Amino acid sequence: MQDTSLTILLSILIFLIMMSAYFSSSETAMMALNRYRLRHLIKHNHKGAIRAGKLLEKPDRLIGIILIGNNLVNFIAASLGTAIAVRLWGNVGFILAPILLTIIVLIFAEVTPKTIAALYPEKIAYPSSIFLLILLKVCYPAVWMINSVSNGLVRLCGLKVEEDISHHLTKEELRTVLDESGDLIPVKRHGMLMNILDLEKATVTDIMVPRNEVVGIDLDDDIEDIMEFIVQTSHTLLPVFKGDLNDVLGLLHMRNITRMIGLDEINKAELLQLTEEAYFVPETTPLHTQLFKFQNNKRRMALVVDEYGDVQGIVTLQDILEEIVGNFTTNFSEETDDIHPQEDGSYIIDGTATVREINKALDWDLPIDGPKTLNGLLTEILEIIPEKNVCVRLPFHCVEILNVQDNAIKTAKMWAQEPFNIEQQQGNLFS
Repeated sequence: MQDTSLTILLSILIFLIMMSAYFSSSETAMMALNRYRLRHLIKHNHKGAIRAGKLLEKPDRLIGIILIGNNLVNFIAASLGTAIAVRLWGNVGFILAPILLTIIVLIFAEVTPKTIAALYPEKIAYPSSIFLLILLKVCYPAVWMINSVSNGLVRLCGLKVEEDISHHLTKEELRTVLDESGDLIPVKRHGMLMNILDLEKATVTDIMVPRNEVVGIDLDDDIEDIMEFIVQTSHTLLPVFKGDLNDVLGLLHMRNITRMIGLDEINKAELLQLTEEAYFVPETTPLHTQLFKFQNNKRRMALVVDEYGDVQGIVTLQDILEEIVGNFTTNFSEETDDIHPQEDGSYIIDGTATVREINKALDWDLPIDGPKTLNGLLTEILEIIPEKNVCVRLPFHCVEILNVQDNAIKTAKMWAQEPFNIEQQQGNLFS
């Protein structure tokens, strides 16, 4: 060492610091790779991604070879730097060498390369994987020995080294990924994907047409009235019942009516023969489950029943599709008969309007985890059946009850307001 020139020693020291920077940047880049993008590139036979994927299959071996190389070059650099410092400054070099080397290694072999690797992991990881694979094969015995001892110590701590760490996204994590996708996904498609994730949060009762709004064919009516109703209806699928919706006899598709053309006499028996068997679903069925049931059973409409078997309403395939792609109308608040915009910015809303319908039409955020209709929501808050001209103050909206009939809120006026903390108030009512 004493006979070697300082130029050679300094050159070796610089090379060792560069190698330390390589190992540091490789470690950060490998760990910072997006696992899902990596799998995508592997499927498309990206060579760099394939090499990196092989290394990441056994992360303990990858970390082992990187740390062996990094520590080895750092210790050699420390010894060499001390020797150079002693030759330059004598015994003072023993004190100066650790200080100078620490600063140099931190700047040039740790912070700077790791920062670059964190910003551009793919540009660092894929090229460096070539040398890492070669080094892993050459030093495999040393890596195996060190990992065996390390894993043994981990087991002594009561941890399972072989435990598979899942990299699968949860629903909420997938939602976060969609939220952060930004301009990578068009707004409409982003909304559709989010709506698909939300299907599991809603049941058929959230979107069904309630029983009191269901229109169908009552066989107790005269055949002339039934045929007139069929001619005037805009629906393509109608329930056929006798007296009451609970006594459903089947579902009639309007395309089957063409079979009655040319008959000398149209009667209820002929009409009943054209119906198909009614399809019933429980009211607690999640929307995503019902979507697959419609597909598997080749159905477009189902009657929703409660735990007692009573019909509560109907749900259609179109209703579920609208939950995903949005309403087929251009302005839902103008098309619906339940919501009427006013000149002052408020809305006159029917008490039977569902909370989800109101939220979709007006882009509001009324609670949907309780009552399904506006009438149910307001009566739950008030805990009484109110009289008209009573007002309710919600966190972000004000409601004025306009009409109460048959123990139910028929119409109410609603408008948005500044955020309001209910907990700061003792009651919800004001006059």
